[in-house]
Amino acid sequence: MSETMTREAALRIALAARELPGVETRALVQALVGKLQLPLTETKLATITVEDLRTMLAGDHADQNCHVGVDGEALKAVVRLLWGIGVTGSELPPVESYADGDMPGSIRVACASNNGENLDGHFGSCERFLVYQVSPETIRLIGVRPTLAADHADDRNVARAAIINDCHVVYVQSIGGPAAAKVVRAGVHPVKIPGGAPAPDTLARLQATLNRPPPWLAKIMGVTAGSLARFVEAAEATEA
Repeated sequence: MSETMTREAALRIALAARELPGVETRALVQALVGKLQLPLTETKLATITVEDLRTMLAGDHADQNCHVGVDGEALKAVVRLLWGIGVTGSELPPVESYADGDMPGSIRVACASNNGENLDGHFGSCERFLVYQVSPETIRLIGVRPTLAADHADDRNVARAAIINDCHVVYVQSIGGPAAAKVVRAGVHPVKIPGGAPAPDTLARLQATLNRPPPWLAKIMGVTAGSLARFVEAAEATEA
């Protein structure tokens, strides 16, 4: 992985440059760096507007082969590519919309990933976290969060933990002890899957336990562990 941009960001920029007559990919990268600063990530590209692009093409970067006449509709198409909409060859799975309260009884789970929708990343080096909302009925991918910017922080493990601090669980191929402690301190429970797996398969196994969760998951969810449920039911029946 480049230290200046994620592979997905590089793909989006290359495809966008092809839609801009007379603009070289390198020149568009320079223009975007001037606007967004390094590193370039999918998250940063998603903030670019048509007006931003119009200014970059006609403004300070004219001497870098970025001064071209492009109509409004073409600019919109380029911005959509930078956002990742309609990108051919993208390795990232599509993200679904989600609002708080959409999935009662759900938990939020992050998966360390380098390729597609695979759980195949180490906590300290994965390119992104795939973030899912998981309920007993539904598994929904609600976010793809690149990690490149965290690698420029003073403490990369703390910065990576902050990316997923709204999650209950993070699945990783591996994680060191000091990093795990920082993840736990951020309120996230790390789980290792040493061999890796497709993320949906791992989440399906988790989903199957939500109605009768094991102790570690019950604690996260704030409910009674599945292994204790029958004793609780018996006690309630006795009291009744």
